[in-house]
Amino acid sequence: MLGVWPAVAFGIAGLVVWELVVVLGRVPSFLLPPPSAIVTQIGAQAPVILATTAVTGGNALVGLVAGFVIGVALALLAAASRLVQELATPVVLAASAVPIVALAPVFTTMFGSTTEVARRLVVTVVVIVPVFVSTMRGLRQVQPVHAELMTSLAATPWQHARFVRLPGAVPYIMTGLRLAAPAAVIAAIVAEYFGGLQNGLGSRISSAAANTAYARAWAFVAASIALGLLFHLAGLLVERLVTRGRT
Repeated sequence: MLGVWPAVAFGIAGLVVWELVVVLGRVPSFLLPPPSAIVTQIGAQAPVILATTAVTGGNALVGLVAGFVIGVALALLAAASRLVQELATPVVLAASAVPIVALAPVFTTMFGSTTEVARRLVVTVVVIVPVFVSTMRGLRQVQPVHAELMTSLAATPWQHARFVRLPGAVPYIMTGLRLAAPAAVIAAIVAEYFGGLQNGLGSRISSAAANTAYARAWAFVAASIALGLLFHLAGLLVERLVTRGRT
């Protein structure tokens, strides 16, 4: 806990400096509203912020779970079959190069603007990449003696994966989850900028900014930051719980 206080103190000092610079320097609100105005908007918009945060968080969570399961399963198949590996790896790497701003409109057109499917698919695609890459790296870290033992026991590929590859790859899988968790929130928020239901943080930010309600827009930005930190801490907690005693 002691290691947290320097960061908290630094953050408070940063907010104080921000307030002083904006107020004393008379910075226009459309450039940068003061923290006091943002806090006021957070209090005034609390019910809306909580509702929109729940929507964005739900989309991020669904996409995170789906992307995690698909990423791990695809990595297991790629580790067991050279053909699958040669087919899947280039596709996953190509998916990592596709920007969210290109995926979101396409999925929205495909699945309609009245559902959350498009946004959840964007998150799923974003999550698959780090989970797949990290899991593949872990699956390759098999000691030769263990591989030889499973071969001598005439183990099937599934038994090899279950008893040797997968247990050894758990720390790498959890690392992929930790990296993917905050990325899921970012993807969910960015996907909301491109049409669809106006019920998430991303759409609220763009709507407030378009109506010159900059302090309100920053209030939703603050909620986005809090949601990203929550997902990051949750991913870190899961990683520590699962890998406890393995190192």
